[in-house]
Amino acid sequence: MRPNSPGIKTLYKKELSNHQLRENLSKATLQSVQKRNKSFEELDFEYLRNQARQIKLDTLSQLNEYLAQFEDNATKNGCKVFYASTAFNANQYILNVAKSTSSKLIVKSKSMVTEEIELVDFLKKNGIEAVETDLGEYIVQLAGEKPSHITTPAIHKSRYEISNLFHDKLGTENNPNPEFLTLKARQILREQFLKADIGVSGANFLIAETGDVVVVENEGNARLSTSSPRVHIVVTGIEKILPRFSDLRIFLRLLGRSSTGQKLTSYTSILRSPRTKEELDGPDELHIVILDNGRTNLLGTEYQEILHCIRCGACLNVCPVYRKIGGHAYGSVYPGPIGSLVTPLYSDMEKARDLAFASTLCGNCTEVCPVGINIHHHLLTLRNDINKRHKHFVEKFLINQFTMVSLRPKLLSFLGGTARMLSRLQLLNFFLKQWTKERSVPNFPPQSFKKYNRE
Repeated sequence: MRPNSPGIKTLYKKELSNHQLRENLSKATLQSVQKRNKSFEELDFEYLRNQARQIKLDTLSQLNEYLAQFEDNATKNGCKVFYASTAFNANQYILNVAKSTSSKLIVKSKSMVTEEIELVDFLKKNGIEAVETDLGEYIVQLAGEKPSHITTPAIHKSRYEISNLFHDKLGTENNPNPEFLTLKARQILREQFLKADIGVSGANFLIAETGDVVVVENEGNARLSTSSPRVHIVVTGIEKILPRFSDLRIFLRLLGRSSTGQKLTSYTSILRSPRTKEELDGPDELHIVILDNGRTNLLGTEYQEILHCIRCGACLNVCPVYRKIGGHAYGSVYPGPIGSLVTPLYSDMEKARDLAFASTLCGNCTEVCPVGINIHHHLLTLRNDINKRHKHFVEKFLINQFTMVSLRPKLLSFLGGTARMLSRLQLLNFFLKQWTKERSVPNFPPQSFKKYNRE
């Protein structure tokens, strides 16, 4: 959870009343799901997923060895590798690099890890400007918001809302044409690339065998962030490591299809070293900050496979809860089903425990996960762990009452008949008016299954 962020119980009530938000989300996520499904028609998804899962299992079982191998090779390539145990350590290292190079302007490509450590806010407090260069991230930065999706940060905004935002913040004409808006953002950001002292990016994968950093994107802004400024800093989590360069082909085939429905993202950049004497572009310094921030706490536990996540965002697109409330309602940089696990397990279980209950447990998230994380099972397990610490007396009472009724067939039959009668008389909506503010009561069948079976 973000510092001083209200809990999901407070946030979701606000978002549920935002009908424009739900319309934006439903349209965007449905398109993403359709594109994803179509892109996998030509591949054996289960075969690829099992391969990726096995690689991740093997990697995590020898994580320290692979990280050490990566550090050794990256250092030989001329990079500077720093392990950050906490968000503060990572931020402080980046600040020290900025101070040592007298840097005042940073251009930043899309990175969930930098959102996790709240790098932009930290730098701003220390007198350094950091400009988001991914279009979606740039939009939410202008709006003073946080991303609401792992891969599409501004998914919650329509083009009309973005047009109004650009008009208010940038003085552009109020034109909702996507091409117009994109070109305006491009004109402004190109100037920032040329003036920036430091470029910051995330990393989709780290290759232990070669010391390579792999960044995938669709806009080209990450490529400019990594090559134009004289200093480049990569910020990524320890779980992004892959043992061999040959492993990359499996994950690239899964990542693009799962996140945007593309066979391959538009740009795949492989960063190996600072600029050599023979090269015309590239940074003079390449720093790689590898973040723990609670990740090693999961190693050797039943939740370890959560570290398999490649941040594709597919589980958000199919989640019925996310589609209703959007990403901001989670109060975390990682929303949706995977965020409901990552946030409490990485950081503060006490503050974020409600997130585990923000799921219908429908299992759609598990079905689409490209690395085979059993997300809904882990959510159920986490709920159980939370309930052991915090006894929910009302829930316990209701479960006991349900058990009592279920063991008495005549009482169950009577209550079922009563519910059907109330449904026919449209009285259930009255008795459940709090619950039905944002939901519809399902229609009850005209007769019970027991009676139907007898006939």
